[in-house]
Amino acid sequence: MHPLVDAARLEARLGDADLCVLDCSITHQSYDDRPAYGNGRSSWVEGHIPGSQHVDLVGDLSDPTAGIPLMMPPVERFRDAMQAVGVRDGQQIVLYDNNFSMWAARVWWMLRAAGVDAAVLDGGWRTWTREQRPVETGEQAPRATGTLTVSPRPDLFATKDDVLAQLDDDTTCLIDALHPAVFRGDRLDYARPGHIPGARNVSSIHLVDRETHRYLPIPELRERFDAASPDTAERVITYCGGGVAASSAALALTLLGVPRVAVYDGSLNEWSNDPALPMVSGSTEETGRR
Repeated sequence: MHPLVDAARLEARLGDADLCVLDCSITHQSYDDRPAYGNGRSSWVEGHIPGSQHVDLVGDLSDPTAGIPLMMPPVERFRDAMQAVGVRDGQQIVLYDNNFSMWAARVWWMLRAAGVDAAVLDGGWRTWTREQRPVETGEQAPRATGTLTVSPRPDLFATKDDVLAQLDDDTTCLIDALHPAVFRGDRLDYARPGHIPGARNVSSIHLVDRETHRYLPIPELRERFDAASPDTAERVITYCGGGVAASSAALALTLLGVPRVAVYDGSLNEWSNDPALPMVSGSTEETGRR
């Protein structure tokens, strides 16, 4: 299945029994001037793609035992949460959100790591509403539930130890998907400023069109990643603050046909809170912006 689906194609399939549309939106807040996120269900109730269900990335789709926000839960918990909103075998799963498709990309990557195919609505809620496509309001229960078969792919997530090991490994490409100001250390969003040594900054916000929220055309995406040279690496690891923007970068790399991509799940939520782990500041390895 192609990672992206356009709005016209999705609208033509609304109401099909084998279609499952999931709203992955969150609420963006701040706490002590740091990013914080909440359940976006209230926004879904106010307006959503007809027939869609809302998935709670902050609660149901995060590991409550990890001690780190937004970590991928055990695959059984993830499967159960997906089944509860009507995801089952044999469906085309389409994901969207209200924030540059980053959160939809996160769920897309989680499903991929569980061995389940899905696609992200290119442009998400922004494009859907700008094109005046149908909108539904209020609470709706899933039309049907059933069994979802998972086949875990642990190689799609990297751990802290994986990132530590690549610090002295030229065969791995490390990509920081955060805002350039966070990468440089000019803005403190996490416990310590800056980035992991050796990382290249390809901000996820520069991978989509600011107006439509659609992913950039392939030639432009390729330009964004050129300086990082991910296509020549034996493995690519993306990271951000909590594995969300990193998932959008991973989706873009998948569109480019780059193999062996993994998302560092703990990202800076984990790394920056350990003073024994190195971080550096500055812009010498910033790229991906034209």
